[in-house]
Amino acid sequence: MIKILFICHGNICRSPMAEFVMRDLVNKAGLGNQFHIESAATSREEIGNPVYPPAKKMLALHGIRCDGHAARQITKKDYHEFDYIIGMEQYNVRNMMRILGSDPDCKIRLLRDFTNSPGDIADPWYSGDFETTYQQVLEGCEGLLCYIEK
Repeated sequence: MIKILFICHGNICRSPMAEFVMRDLVNKAGLGNQFHIESAATSREEIGNPVYPPAKKMLALHGIRCDGHAARQITKKDYHEFDYIIGMEQYNVRNMMRILGSDPDCKIRLLRDFTNSPGDIADPWYSGDFETTYQQVLEGCEGLLCYIEK
């Protein structure tokens, strides 16, 4: 089983979008039983909260449900549980390293590293542009799935 953990600051916008987009992609590819996919935050600010309503609306516009999500914070245990720990931006990676201590197995990457446009995923919390974030997340998840399949 391939285990993926997506990370952003609060675990209510970008990382749950990536979690549910990736689940949708692997299910459509008939690979759902080969993957375990979750998301988490680097902060404690939103612990227990559902997906942020505009992010939930954006997922729904693309036919993706995100029911049952409750924000949580990444833990040191997660490093040993997951094969891929995927951040949305460099700020998340810095905070993951603060929490996890190190990355000896090179599990930590940025989602857009799996695309032809490496860099940060736009944060819709500040921009309000959930469509751009969705498209970047989708491109990143498609690239990550392609990378894993190879």
